[in-house]
Amino acid sequence: MLFDEEMMLLAAEEAKKAAAIGEIPVGAVITDENGEVIAKGHNVRETQNDPLGHAEVCAIAAAAKHLGSRRLSGCTLYVTLEPCPMCAGAVMNAEMKRLVYGAFDENGGACASVICLFEHKFPHKPFVRSRVLEKECSALMTDFFAGIRKNVSDKEP
Repeated sequence: MLFDEEMMLLAAEEAKKAAAIGEIPVGAVITDENGEVIAKGHNVRETQNDPLGHAEVCAIAAAAKHLGSRRLSGCTLYVTLEPCPMCAGAVMNAEMKRLVYGAFDENGGACASVICLFEHKFPHKPFVRSRVLEKECSALMTDFFAGIRKNVSDKEP
């Protein structure tokens, strides 16, 4: 298995942590320039009542704290779902070297699906790789929402 796929499996484990607490299952992992995992994160928007509690933002904040710098210039972010505009902006502001994601977000993705922020005149643009373990990452979302629909239909008279 290639390194990007291994890291995406770790991000998927983070996504499962989010699902276990009722959050949309998105997980993120950040590695430094040596390939060492320096931060992880998963969605906590609902459980912490935090609109900024996206997996990517949580991981970026943890990585910055770990490195003692807001600049994550040698780092790679692995995330199970295509980042939204806020998270894509955080990737650029952190000056990350690479962004690797699994599933596309047709409703809110800002790297290809709805818009690609990286095509605009921002001073920093990461290298982007998509579709890493896409089927597995998509299944996390599909299974989560299928479970919610089933619970709703089970409760109907």
